[in-house]
Amino acid sequence: MGELLSGFRRSGMCASVNAADAGKRVSLCGWVQRRRDLGKLIFIWLRDYTGIVQVVFDQSRYAAVFDKATALRSEFVIAVRGTVEKRTAANINPELATGEVEVIADELIILNESQTPPFAVDDNTVVNDGTRYKYRYIDLRRPAMQRILRTRSKTAISVRNYFNENGFAEIETPVLCKSTPEGARDYLVPSRVHPGKFYALPQSPQLLKQLLMVGGMDRYFQIVKCFRDEDLRADRQPEFTQIDVEMSFVEQDQIMEIAEGMLSRVFREIVGYEIPMPIERMTYKTAMEKYGSDKPDLRFGLEIRNISGQVSSCGFSVFSAAVANGGSVRGINGKGLADKLSRKDIDALGETVKTYRAKGLAWMAVTAEGVRGSFVKFLTQEETASIISAMDAQPGDILFFVADSDKVALEALGQLRLELARRFELYDKKAYRFVWITEFPMFEYSPEDGRYYAVHHPFTAPMDEDLPLLDRNPGEMRAKAYDIVLNGYELGGGSIRIHDSAIQNRMFEALGLSKEDIEDRFGFLVDAFKYGAPPHGGFAIGMDRLIMLLCGTDNIKDVIAFPKMQNAACLMTGAPDTVDEAQLEELSVAVTKAES
Repeated sequence: MGELLSGFRRSGMCASVNAADAGKRVSLCGWVQRRRDLGKLIFIWLRDYTGIVQVVFDQSRYAAVFDKATALRSEFVIAVRGTVEKRTAANINPELATGEVEVIADELIILNESQTPPFAVDDNTVVNDGTRYKYRYIDLRRPAMQRILRTRSKTAISVRNYFNENGFAEIETPVLCKSTPEGARDYLVPSRVHPGKFYALPQSPQLLKQLLMVGGMDRYFQIVKCFRDEDLRADRQPEFTQIDVEMSFVEQDQIMEIAEGMLSRVFREIVGYEIPMPIERMTYKTAMEKYGSDKPDLRFGLEIRNISGQVSSCGFSVFSAAVANGGSVRGINGKGLADKLSRKDIDALGETVKTYRAKGLAWMAVTAEGVRGSFVKFLTQEETASIISAMDAQPGDILFFVADSDKVALEALGQLRLELARRFELYDKKAYRFVWITEFPMFEYSPEDGRYYAVHHPFTAPMDEDLPLLDRNPGEMRAKAYDIVLNGYELGGGSIRIHDSAIQNRMFEALGLSKEDIEDRFGFLVDAFKYGAPPHGGFAIGMDRLIMLLCGTDNIKDVIAFPKMQNAACLMTGAPDTVDEAQLEELSVAVTKAES
């Protein structure tokens, strides 16, 4: 049974002990990191969230305390008092910030014992994810996790300070909301007092923050939990946090300036990086044409080029047929990579593009001795020279091409571009490259469903000059939407919202919603717009993804205290789980087992 503190009060943290404290008596608390027994001396490393200090139990000085210390093992929770002494020059430990000193203990309280943990509390220990997340409370003791979560805390403070200084009010919106399905699946919560009816956990506070603008709040922000019942990836979770913002009487440039100011503040205060201002802007069309992605990584080149004009009537039928059928031939130039890729490597890259629906990957290597490749024999010398010129190729370069529909060719080459950059480390991992992507398409058409879907969301305003297209050609409309991208990750985005009820109704109709659907799902919003809605817009930044990039990790689970696994389950608590039949009856909910 553990002892009690009984009035013990620590005088400071482990990492704060230094040579200036020599001769002083200190009181410290923490966990035993490691223990060494040298017979009449026991050394332990005492750890708290700030770091480690060495504590010495000396039998010749304090025999009773020494005897008690013989019971200490890894991860015991203890409190010690003792005198700080400087180490001899030969015993200084440069690996520890406190390596010049040690504490000679004259009092020990064993607050709690510990079983041998399933893994060492050490950043160098390799542990599989299943074990890490089952014993997350032990994983959180590791210095790396301590740094990440404290970075998250400091970032939240920086964000709040920025918005407070710029006239924003932090306002909490409800977690129990109305389901308005238009996108990812909702998490539903049954109502006990309204049998057969359900709340939905918010996918975002979108409609509520717009109603705050109708309510005259003018400038709102919130660091808010959101929920989406969708398949997980490395950078997604079923519950996540976003920095949510809305403003009245503004246009796109003003909102982007506020977002830039916030990001500038955070990066300066958290990692000491000054973001070059203003952040580069790029239209969606340009991003797709040059990088095959609406979240391009600009830390390296390998831009996509269109050579359809050069090959529309060439001798290689795969190219000429693609152009004739309304598609295109696109390529990227792997500068200086010709000698670094074997034929086996090239074949593997061909399989990579096939996973993105491309039929295959054509290639051409330019060497000092000439040109070789998968299709060179079908070309004349003039056609070969034309392609080399269009691709700005030099000896040592290797060119890759996809011939297909524009969408397939761009997406496949965009992914190939990323694969080459990863494989050959073509970018500085410590670099930050921001870019705004603007002028997104307003709608995308689903042939399977026979209807249009909103690319951003149905409350986004169209570009003013594109509004006449709403009735005759909605697929060509552009939105007043913008995403902020960092190193190939979408940090967040936003839009100018529709504030006119008539236009909002037309937007819903373009999405195939009937008047009954509109009234049932969004009637409260459309009604509110009839009472003087100001022009407004906003944005949301993914807090988890922001912290992930600030901390230099590539897994969003690393920056969340208690994350879910790929199947949206919590290994530590066992959630989700079954509940008592009585609880279900009280909620008027019946459960049916899925057929296996």
